[in-house]
Amino acid sequence: MKTQMRNLISLLLLLLLGLQLSSVFSWKRDEFRNCNQTPFCKRARNRKPGFCTLEAQEVAISDGELTAKLLPKRNQENNPDQDEEQIKPLILSLSVYQEGIVRLKIDEDPKLDPPKKRFEVPDVILPEFLNTKIWLQRYSTETIGGDASPSSVVYLSDGYEAVLRHDPFEVYVREKGGNRVVSLNSHGLFDFEQLRAKKEGDDWEESFRGHTDTRPYGPQSISFDVSFYGADFVYGIPEHASSLALKPTRGPGIDYSEPYRLFNLDVFEYLHDSPFGLYGSIPLMFSHGKSGGGSGFFWLNAAEMQIDVLGSGWDADSDISLPSSQSRIDTFWMSEAGIVDTFFFVGPGPKDLLRQYTSVTGRPAMPQLFATAYHQCRWNYRDEEDVENVDSKFDEHDIPYDVLWLDIEHTDGKRYFTWDSVLFPHPEEMQRKLAAKGRHMVTIVDPHIKRDESFHLHKEATQKGYYVKDASGNDYDGWCWPGSSSYPDMLNREIRSWCSEKFSFENYVGSTPSLFIWNDMNEPSVFNGPEVTMPRDALHEGGVEHRELHNVYGYYFHMASSDGLVKRGDGKERPFVLSRAFFAGSQRHGAVWTGDNTADWDQLRVSVPMILTLGLSGISFAGADVGGFFGNPEPELLVRWYQLGAYYPFFRGHAHQDTKRREPWLFGERNTELIRDAIHMRYMLLPYYYTLFREANVTGVPVVRPLWMEFPSDEATFSNDEAFMVGSGLLVQGVYTERARHASVYLPGKQSWYDLRTGAVYKGGKTYKLDISEECIPAFLKAGTIIPRKDRFRRSSTQMTNDPYTLVVALNSSQEAEGELYVDDGKSFQFEQGAYIHRRFIFKDGKLTSINIPPTGPGKARFSSECMIERIILLGYSAKPKNALIEPSKRQAEIEYGPLLVKPTQGLAFATVRKPNIPITGDWTIKIL
Repeated sequence: MKTQMRNLISLLLLLLLGLQLSSVFSWKRDEFRNCNQTPFCKRARNRKPGFCTLEAQEVAISDGELTAKLLPKRNQENNPDQDEEQIKPLILSLSVYQEGIVRLKIDEDPKLDPPKKRFEVPDVILPEFLNTKIWLQRYSTETIGGDASPSSVVYLSDGYEAVLRHDPFEVYVREKGGNRVVSLNSHGLFDFEQLRAKKEGDDWEESFRGHTDTRPYGPQSISFDVSFYGADFVYGIPEHASSLALKPTRGPGIDYSEPYRLFNLDVFEYLHDSPFGLYGSIPLMFSHGKSGGGSGFFWLNAAEMQIDVLGSGWDADSDISLPSSQSRIDTFWMSEAGIVDTFFFVGPGPKDLLRQYTSVTGRPAMPQLFATAYHQCRWNYRDEEDVENVDSKFDEHDIPYDVLWLDIEHTDGKRYFTWDSVLFPHPEEMQRKLAAKGRHMVTIVDPHIKRDESFHLHKEATQKGYYVKDASGNDYDGWCWPGSSSYPDMLNREIRSWCSEKFSFENYVGSTPSLFIWNDMNEPSVFNGPEVTMPRDALHEGGVEHRELHNVYGYYFHMASSDGLVKRGDGKERPFVLSRAFFAGSQRHGAVWTGDNTADWDQLRVSVPMILTLGLSGISFAGADVGGFFGNPEPELLVRWYQLGAYYPFFRGHAHQDTKRREPWLFGERNTELIRDAIHMRYMLLPYYYTLFREANVTGVPVVRPLWMEFPSDEATFSNDEAFMVGSGLLVQGVYTERARHASVYLPGKQSWYDLRTGAVYKGGKTYKLDISEECIPAFLKAGTIIPRKDRFRRSSTQMTNDPYTLVVALNSSQEAEGELYVDDGKSFQFEQGAYIHRRFIFKDGKLTSINIPPTGPGKARFSSECMIERIILLGYSAKPKNALIEPSKRQAEIEYGPLLVKPTQGLAFATVRKPNIPITGDWTIKIL
């Protein structure tokens, strides 16, 4: 009887859930708020330039920072009846860090006893960054223009200064005594709604689609304008399915009428050209201009944010006189809550900006080698037999892959860290079979916990009081995949540690060392919540409202999962965790993908600017679902997506459970061959990619980059987001239209470019209309580059470990080239102790030389490799050599002529040094004779 009752209740719950999901499975504009339906955004947008009346008073140096109080100017009569609540001072502090980074904080004065402490986002800024603070001893003063009072000037570094303008209040960075770089409140749009005690008659509640937000502390939003000088374009603020160069949202002839929204949301089938916020939020913006330089601005704030890019003429009615005639792009930033905690970056180059930003929030984590290869995923592989069949089919069709993924259906009733005992009765044996081929498995773990008294996780979380509370103080109860669910309070470090412990082999029964993790739905997604997420007045540790930390919730869950895998391996093995939600700093914890895209050509096209923008925001390890998550791609679209996706930093095929099966061998022999070739290309280039991941790990510069990052003075690259650079040496152009027979490709710079497959030569600085075939998308090696490859095809990257290398030397007009190769054990943290091989290859004066790049860290550990170089291909060599002399061994190697690729389908004949058999670890020189 009890069993029948449970079954009946489960059926009813599923029916209710189905009703809830009916409005979730496709994107509907009216389910989400626009700016006019968001009071803080509507209020802020109605303000006119010059609205701000604050001035800086009591400027001083305190604790190594420039400090001041911001107070409104009283009217000429010094009206004694002015509302005292409106003249409470704000406290400003300006601090300086290495590389000219400026941090500006503005908050309420805690001495005046506000109703609560405003939330400051913890665990994002690196402690080591804080240690680079430059202790200010003094500042100078300067009267700017016709100002009634002087401004305070602080020296930064390398010829830059920060200026605090007292009246009118403004903060900006300038070149020493000269041009502005970036500024805040130049247009007087700053506003800071201070917390107030609720009085009788105050009505602060807000409602949307039947949901009521109690807003117990009333309006608490912040807004201000930020201007970028010498800028032609601005970029950043992911995540939006929009162009790389951000379009104007206000002003004459605007492209979008809505601001760019930063509010982590579970959005099914999102639009391909929209400022609407998606799964992650990074309040970071960079500018770039004709001078080749730029600047950056970051606001550490996890509340909902709306950002306008102001088009030319937006302030036509303004009477504000700006002190500079420099070209500029103005932007307007609005947040519902939090404090002003902002960072100014001076660059000037694009890579300088990435290095500066990631010095604040962290460099990208170094992934395991297997994670940089191809991943096969579907919602859901049905059972162990299905897994074994898919795995064997990859081998049957000679297609390599490294990871097989399982979605929510592998669990026992959507209880994470469990297995369906009928469908997956032997999970450890299943994983061991994959591991025997060098392959891995990923399973999904979402933040919602099924409210089931028989589920040990729910029982323990309830007893310990670990759940987020609703506005009444009870455990918050929302709907997600399991039905009734609650959510751990990820703000609390103790609870994060508790979550991390669940990944241990003891707690995650059935897991093995070859199992890794996928975090989905961590925005957090709540099917019956306002805008498909948690209510803003839900409560976290210390009385922090969910509105204040919403955008960082998924980041903390990602952090806990990553930490859990590190603990599982006793700190010896790098984790792999993919997350859908993200925030600033997510790059430290793993990979990100662009969410629930759709199988159409527009979504293929927009994947490139989305991934490039993530890279500009520090998240280098990013990709999009190859083939599109929703819908059934036609074979041509699927092939083109594989051809492009093979160059994404994170390369995964994925599909919704309602789509037709789309493993690579299901579309006919020819399409299988084309997909196989695309995946093989990725495996061939894995040494190059792994070297680039190490560059990102050290410098913050992303694996895939906008063209202007490598060619910062070439204006033709500034808005080009159909092509991208992989590192500094490889340019890739996608094909985004059906039945395309030609592609327009711009090749920047003054050097030449070599077709990646044929070796055909093209001059830079020109646009080419190229014939294209079904076999590949256009890709080119930059002259002056040396690329490492591995040409032998294996089942997985793990089985390629001891394979020899090929070096492709693409010579420039001076007959020179250079490149790098980075190798470590591919899985441990020993590289942080110097256990790696890092070589620089230089071709000059007819000689190829290998030089060691020594460890920059402690260098206590060692790594060795028996790998050899079996082939060196010379592109663009001016002579026809016959032999090569290897020093110091004084051996000779033969030179033959053949195609660029091992598969000789087409291509010109190039000089190839055959079997030099020189170790990657040694110092050597090869003289071409």
